[in-house]
Amino acid sequence: MKSLVLFLSLFYVAIFNVTAQTNGLTNSDIEKIRSTFVSDSYTKGMQNALSGNDIQKIALNRSSVGAVDHLFKYRVSVSGITNQKSSGRCWMFTSLNIFRPIAIKKYNLKEFEFSQNYLYFWDILEKSNLFLNNIVATADKPFDDRKVNWYFKSPIDDGGVWNSFVNLVKKYGLMPKEIMPETNSSENTSWMIKLIARKVREDGLELRTIVAAHKPQKQVEARKLEMLTEVYRMLALNLGQPPKDFQWRYKDKEGSVTDYKKYTPQSFRDEVLGDVNLDDYVMVMNDPTRPYYKHYEIENYRNTQEGKNWHYVNLPNDEIKRYAIESIKNNEALYASCDVAQQLNRKDGILDVNNYDYESVYGIKFGMDKKARILTGESGSSHGMALIAVDVNQNGKPLLWQFENSWGNDTGHEGYLTFTDAWFDNYMFRFVIPKKYLDSKIVEIYNGKAELLPPWDPMF
Repeated sequence: MKSLVLFLSLFYVAIFNVTAQTNGLTNSDIEKIRSTFVSDSYTKGMQNALSGNDIQKIALNRSSVGAVDHLFKYRVSVSGITNQKSSGRCWMFTSLNIFRPIAIKKYNLKEFEFSQNYLYFWDILEKSNLFLNNIVATADKPFDDRKVNWYFKSPIDDGGVWNSFVNLVKKYGLMPKEIMPETNSSENTSWMIKLIARKVREDGLELRTIVAAHKPQKQVEARKLEMLTEVYRMLALNLGQPPKDFQWRYKDKEGSVTDYKKYTPQSFRDEVLGDVNLDDYVMVMNDPTRPYYKHYEIENYRNTQEGKNWHYVNLPNDEIKRYAIESIKNNEALYASCDVAQQLNRKDGILDVNNYDYESVYGIKFGMDKKARILTGESGSSHGMALIAVDVNQNGKPLLWQFENSWGNDTGHEGYLTFTDAWFDNYMFRFVIPKKYLDSKIVEIYNGKAELLPPWDPMF
């Protein structure tokens, strides 16, 4: 019997080894592959071009250059381009840019910016607190637990979405940019974020040890507060300390200078936004990997402990376009996000599926659709911008759309990016739309129970 078992074991090992060897690239396989590369005149020319030049310069589709203009039938009244510099705060800039026209109109200004640095300070402090709370809540789980591993992998970052913005503004208010302007660290965030992340990871390990030692909850909270004071110090040294109140005056379009008025960030928010209710906005998304007309929530995707997670209703593109057009017609810009690097002609500010012909360059086919690109990690939402314009034909069908970007005036078409409707279908993902433009059935779905998705889902 033992001999039989030994024989079978050796047999299966042998079979496994043969299979493994069969799956490896043999010399014969390599020769077959090499023989397919024929150095004809076109191949030699393309090899010379690609080996000495940027791929996009070679792949630029000349028949598409100049085919798209920057003219629109419907365009929101906007003024001035912002610049997030070397930071991942596109979601914050986009959200604030949605409400800039309200401030410009209210105070009769030529241009206006809210302080991004002010909200950014509180965003990182709140994210640090949320991370430490999550570590305490999962202290009984092993370190290789997926959730624990996820928390430590990215304790804080610059990223966020619409709900992150709402959580901050509801709690901390708003202020003009000149009251708390940008700093080098707010515009170049990588080192500050790296060091704060290092510190809170260290703090997280200590909190796990304290909880494992069954220390009283009061002691855990006291130590956590001490940790957050160090994060606050790091933020204040890099970004400046946020004012609790401030005085502000301004010069209007006619050149008149107003008297100083005293505000808190909360009172300024209330004055500027007026009757705008941040809860009257709904995020919708086009994700063909999931059923449409369903409400989803991303677990723990928020920036404040008491804040709201990321929620959205998944919808077909044609329905989203209808709501977006209605909002733009009514002079209301939309928070939107996309896979901006796909087919981007950065110089001309054009996003079109035909901008670059990689298939002709390499003589191969790229065949994935949007669903396949999402599932394989090839594509996903990478950048948020304000959707401000749409051009339609005589039947009302959209042809072109436009973003107000936050990369400064020197990128794209004077800071704006125009994209075709075909590009919309392939690479647009998220939109925030006022409830008043949505069908009642969509609002009803959004108000209903959400299906909870994990934060490590490939879509997010």
